[in-house]
Amino acid sequence: MKRIQIVLDKRLLEATDQATRRTRRNRSALVRDALREHLRRLEVRANQERDRKGYARQRQASVESLVWEAEAVWPAE
Repeated sequence: MKRIQIVLDKRLLEATDQATRRTRRNRSALVRDALREHLRRLEVRANQERDRKGYARQRQASVESLVWEAEAVWPAE
């Protein structure tokens, strides 16, 4: 692992310290996990956008889309 330095405002640092006490982890572990989760969500969003664009370019028969329309609901973020 490499060491880096980050700058946090006072409120964010206080919230981070509260979370470390709650989860019984150190700041570094908390920040690493938060960053991993954020990067995973970005990748999921990019994949969803790619899929939306792909399906928008490819026309489907109206009967086919009606069958799946009730099932295909994007979750709220």
